[in-house]
Order: sequence, then structure tokens, then C-alpha cells
Amino acid sequence: MGQGAGGVGWSRTWPAGLALALAACGTPAPVATPGDTTVPAESAPAPAVPAPVPAPPSGSAATAEALDDTRAEPVLAPQHPIWRWADAAPLPPPLPRGKALWQPVRYRDLPGWGTDALHDVWDAWLRSCERPAAPWGALCPEIRRLTLADAETRHVWVMRHWQPYRVLATDGSAPAGLLTGYYEPELPARRQRDAVHRVPLYAPPPALAAAAGQPWRTRRQIDADPQVQALLAPHALAWLADPLDALLLHIQGSGRLRLTEPDGQVRLVRLAFAAHNGHPYQSVMRTLLQRGEIREGTWEALRAWAAANPQRVEELLWTNPRVVFFREEPLDALAAQAGPRGAQGVALTPGRSVAVDRDAVPYGTPLWLVSSGPVARLRRLVVAQDTGAAIVGAARADFFTGWGEQAYPLAAGLKQPLQLWALWPRAQPLPPPPAE
Repeated sequence: MGQGAGGVGWSRTWPAGLALALAACGTPAPVATPGDTTVPAESAPAPAVPAPVPAPPSGSAATAEALDDTRAEPVLAPQHPIWRWADAAPLPPPLPRGKALWQPVRYRDLPGWGTDALHDVWDAWLRSCERPAAPWGALCPEIRRLTLADAETRHVWVMRHWQPYRVLATDGSAPAGLLTGYYEPELPARRQRDAVHRVPLYAPPPALAAAAGQPWRTRRQIDADPQVQALLAPHALAWLADPLDALLLHIQGSGRLRLTEPDGQVRLVRLAFAAHNGHPYQSVMRTLLQRGEIREGTWEALRAWAAANPQRVEELLWTNPRVVFFREEPLDALAAQAGPRGAQGVALTPGRSVAVDRDAVPYGTPLWLVSSGPVARLRRLVVAQDTGAAIVGAARADFFTGWGEQAYPLAAGLKQPLQLWALWPRAQPLPPPPAE
């Protein structure tokens, strides 16, 4: 969430997802089934729907031990009329999209399709409908209508209106995909500087806008030049005790603060990405690895190194000249139940929002994500709602795990193979990637 341009996730690279950086409306006309002129009704009979898998704890996608989608019971079977219709329909041509080629496939080609209850992802999909993209935005009234529908009804609707595509490299080959994770930190902070809380987090100063997109002061200048510090002093939002906590917020691009005000009142606020100083991001983790001062690129290793070398922490941080500036957002009870806004401009949903390369996948696209590794076994529908500087390529995604300490272990541990399938409205064109 911090070293790119726009959104929550323009630079997230911390343990795994994190450690790499340290080292969405009316119903369209039915599509005719081959040899038939009817489309199965959305109320078509089907096997009984099993009880949904229990939802994960609020604020997190689930613990690493509990995150196993392969144990979910089927909601819809291949014998269902809508499944037979969808897999018998003629395949459309492949769709090129910037760094990817979308190859049309059948629903039977999606490992585990029909087992996701789709409850949490519907919340994420509704959020994407706050900022819908053409052409799938026309389906948003139907997405809203199905807010209280059961899992079978939602599957029938999805299969009726959406065509699956395997997301491949531009030459049609299957890329070596990678799934990492990111989260929203929650940290203690003070409104005013004191003897312990000496690390500032700033709002953008007017001088930054006056730079007109040119690189502004480096991290070293911001930390050590009295004139620059005097310029920034009126724009200090909060103060932290640990410079590595500040680095974490700069990398993630957003975070929650338990902020102690001068009167002693503690408030929960969110700091969201507002700007950066225009300098390239340099990984302090990679610097230590290259020097041979740590053997593994983990947050724990960085913490241990800093504890053993407190006098060298500032010098290490100066090897990364980029500084992120924030804006403070109120965090009431309702806002606290969702993540920060991603690059699509909508709040992220734990376990259902992912960051993608927007040159391969448009924002708001529903994706069938399959990934098995030592941390999680995932077969679920997610929504592309964010991006990141380290998230590059066709089969590349960063999985939003939630906020606070309960979301950290999964975000830190995810670094495993990935396969992606995109769902796109039938008979609709795929827009080109955004111009740089």
C-alpha cells in the first residue's frame, strides 16, 4: 500500500506480500443455448444448498490454519441445468488485455467452482458497484437485487451472465503466478510529540504541490534538515514511537492509529495515502540482504537487526529516499468494519479484495482465484479493487487479509503459486488498459 501511485496498494511489499517490497444496471438479453432458444431460469431446481462455511473473524480473512477452501461443500454441481447450459454455449474469441491474454474456458475448467457460498464476495462486488466500470456496470442493479439471495441463486445468475477466461501471458502460455498478501496495520500514536513518540507522519505540505510532479525532498532531508523540518512541522498528523512502524505505514500506504489526543482521549483514526515525494522506492530489506547483514527477508529479521543496531536504523532508512504523505480520515463504527479504499476508490473487503496489475485486469473484475501453499488453500471468487507497484504481470495478485494484528500472520505468510480466471459479461468487449 505505499510505493506506487494511487490507491491503498501502490507499494505494498511486506512479509511475503509485505516482504517482497522490503527485499463492481439492468439485465442483458439472454444468450441462447446451442440448439435451444431458452436459458435456464434463475429459479431452476437444484440439489439442496448446504450450510455455508462459517465466516472468518471480523477484520481478517481468517487465520492461516483456518483458511482452507477445499473443505467447502458443493453449492452447485455440474449436473445443474445452468452449468450444462453454460458449458455447452459456444466459446467467444480470446480477449487481449495489455500484459495478458484472456483465454475463454468452461466453468468446469475452474478448480473448485460451485463450492464458494459467495456471501462475502457479494459485499465486495456491491462496493465495486459504487464506482462501476463499463460494460459490467450495467449489471449492478441485478447485483444489488441479489443481495439477500441464497448461494445457488447467485451461482445461477453469475453463470448465466458471465463468461470465464483464464488469465494467461500475452503469448498464450500459463505464467508462473504469484500470490502475496497485505493488510492494514493498527498502531498506537500520539497527536503531539513527546520523549517517546518522536517519529512524525505528515500531511502533504503546499511545497509538495508547488513541485509540480518533480521529486521533492528526500527522506534524509526530511529527517535531518532543520529548514525542511520547520516547513513540515505544521503538517504533522501524528507521532509514532518506532521508526519501523512508520516505515510499515509508508509501505502499506494506509493504516489505523489508536491516537492519543492532548486531553488523553484515545481515538481510532485512519491515515490514507495522499501523496509521496516523487523519489523511487528502495527496499531497506533488500539493502540488508545484499550486505549480508540478515539471512532472510522477513519483518522479524528486520526487527531483530534494528534491535541489535539501534544507532544504524536512521542510516538504513535513508537508503530509501521515498516518503509518503497521508490524509486523516475519521473512523466511525461503520467505516471501521471495512478496509481502506483501494485504487478503484472503494473500501476493501478482507479475503475478497485483491490488488492486480491493471494492465492485465481492469478494476472491479471478479476473479476466480486458486492458490495452494503452506499458508492457505484458496479456491474462491475475489474482486480486483487495488493495485501495487510490486504487483506486475498477468497472474499476479496481492490478497487483502484485513486489519490489525489478527490479519498480519496471513499477510506475512502468503507467498505461493497462483492461477487466475477472470469473469466478464457475455458478449461484451474488454476495455484497453489505461494510458500511462
